[in-house]
Amino acid sequence: MHKKLQELKTRLLEVNNLKSASAVLAWDQATYMPPGGTPARARQLATLERLAHEKFIDPALGRLLDELLPYGESLPYDSDEASLIRITRRDYERATRIPPSFRAEFTSHMAESYQAWTQARPANDFAAVRPYLEKGLELCRQFAEFYPGYEHIADPWIHEWDYGLKASTVRSLFADLREQLVPLVQTIADRPLADDSCLHQHFPEALQWDFGLDVARRFGYDMQRGRQDKVPHPFTTNFSIGDVRITTEVKEDDVSWALFGTLHEAGHGLYEQGIHPALEGTPLAVGTSAGMHESQSRLWENVVGRNQRFWQFFYPRLQAVFPAQLGAVSLDTFYRAINRVERTLIRGSADEVTYNLHIMLRFDLELALLEGSLAVKDLPEAWRTRFQADFGLIPTDDRDGVMQDSHWYADGIGGQFQGYTLGNILSAQFYEAALQAHPEILDEMAQGEFGTLHGWLRERIYQHGRKFTANELVERVIGGPMRIEPYLHYLRNKYGELYRIQ
Repeated sequence: MHKKLQELKTRLLEVNNLKSASAVLAWDQATYMPPGGTPARARQLATLERLAHEKFIDPALGRLLDELLPYGESLPYDSDEASLIRITRRDYERATRIPPSFRAEFTSHMAESYQAWTQARPANDFAAVRPYLEKGLELCRQFAEFYPGYEHIADPWIHEWDYGLKASTVRSLFADLREQLVPLVQTIADRPLADDSCLHQHFPEALQWDFGLDVARRFGYDMQRGRQDKVPHPFTTNFSIGDVRITTEVKEDDVSWALFGTLHEAGHGLYEQGIHPALEGTPLAVGTSAGMHESQSRLWENVVGRNQRFWQFFYPRLQAVFPAQLGAVSLDTFYRAINRVERTLIRGSADEVTYNLHIMLRFDLELALLEGSLAVKDLPEAWRTRFQADFGLIPTDDRDGVMQDSHWYADGIGGQFQGYTLGNILSAQFYEAALQAHPEILDEMAQGEFGTLHGWLRERIYQHGRKFTANELVERVIGGPMRIEPYLHYLRNKYGELYRIQ
């Protein structure tokens, strides 16, 4: 069996190498590639994706997995070998339903669509990107048809990003959360807005960049195994456990934008860098789900990065970097500014209280698009109508409306956005569990030290990669299922104090 297991690892490493090469090309397209390279890059990515898919669905790999299945079942469930056989078998059964030609076509189209979005959004030109979105939607519907028997056409996509979930499950969760969030948003909206003018001055890009990376390093992000680059829409990518790259976007008139973007992506990076080296080159060497990944980005960005204890240490240092802008601004004023609650147009900079309403809007529109009850040509108006209903605001243009996120244009329509809200919910549960185990985390945070928190997360979550489903991992970490109550408790406590709500 050991010889067969080694053969499996060798085959999977070849697939991983092709996918990693594809990821490098995609990263380059988003960071440094000139626009003229788009047609060739789309072909290159399509070729690599087709080859990787063909290798993975090779019947010989299926026979090998069949032969290894009894061996895997004889091992402890949480062993690396049992997990590798189990997860690879699950992936193989799903992958064999997808023709390599479809994978190639989808990859090529998304590369072209993303490039079109990078040019259309600054120009506020939805018409230019609409044909790409329409074809992307057509391909996403076609993808779902490879998995007949679904309850909702979005289910196969949700399954891709958050294994085990369905549209009905997410809708129910969102309904429960929305019922609690809307009154809280309204109560805070009735209070005077916090003054955030201190954030909106001129902050030179290079100084912002260095400060954000210093914080990421202190969190534990290893610059010997990572780097940061500029993009129109931040993301994290993993070429190997030893090469996990983050990106950010800088605005010189908003000191919070790049900083919290960096902290968010650093959270993703910590997860990927924290995977056990023994899993390298296998399907296990990635985060287990979108929701689990977002739990880490949102934990480090918000639960830690917008915590008052955090800024007891970092604010004097930020003032030293920007003395003219922040020297006369008190810590309390700054803390209230970065936690200002306000209904705004942009998801990326939305506060913790209103953020999930942005996600629910996108999720519902995704479902309508996939169902066919909403046409792409009507999407901008549907966005404006829903936004006015949920936020009392009407987007003034499509740039900050239906085109503000890259997701639909770069990855397809369906299954991605719910991960952010799942991550928010889990971030509070994980942080609560970490504090129960290590109450000293708060005092360490006030000293700019994060080793205990990072180590706890690495041991409980990061090192396992994809060995366990998200639900299994939550049970192992917390001893129970995901629940919205700790998250609501976190929001009510923090913002109740900030806005003097009983």
